[in-house]
Amino acid sequence: MNRLGGLEAVLFVSEGPVPTGELAEVLELSTETVEELLTELGAQLVEREAGVVLRQVAGGWRLFSHPDAYAYLERFSSSATSRRMSSAALETLAVVAYRQPVSRTQISEIRGVDSDSAVRTLERLGLIEERGRLGLPGNPAVYGTTGLFLERLGLNGLDELPPLADHVPPAAFVASLEESLRPGPE
Repeated sequence: MNRLGGLEAVLFVSEGPVPTGELAEVLELSTETVEELLTELGAQLVEREAGVVLRQVAGGWRLFSHPDAYAYLERFSSSATSRRMSSAALETLAVVAYRQPVSRTQISEIRGVDSDSAVRTLERLGLIEERGRLGLPGNPAVYGTTGLFLERLGLNGLDELPPLADHVPPAAFVASLEESLRPGPE
């Protein structure tokens, strides 16, 4: 097998992003040669319109499904073989991603409902982890996202998260909503 095939095989079986240095060590090549092979592999995947693309994420390299395969993946995701995350878990994950480090109590206050089950689910899935303890009575744990979270979102770091302000309605709109929910004079 040639070196390019070896590189592709390693990336195919990896469970996470593989740093260039580790690829060089495994393939017994210089990092410069591995970087050239990564460029070549990426170009070949694009040229043959492969169902996967090569991306650099979370400090390493990984194969991802091609964005144009979305329709197929969407149909697959509704099949019995795939598994989905609940909306409660997704909301909780968003709170942790944008507010980390954050405690369970803080998460529940932001969401307005108990979030313990969602936090346990996200921990079990490896998307969040305990990052320490607060110096308050009971020493509550605080949580943050993991490398797997970055990998699954295709990000190199949290600074690549979309700005939260893009998803918040204007202040005047929020004020009008709050006004409409206030009880009127009786």
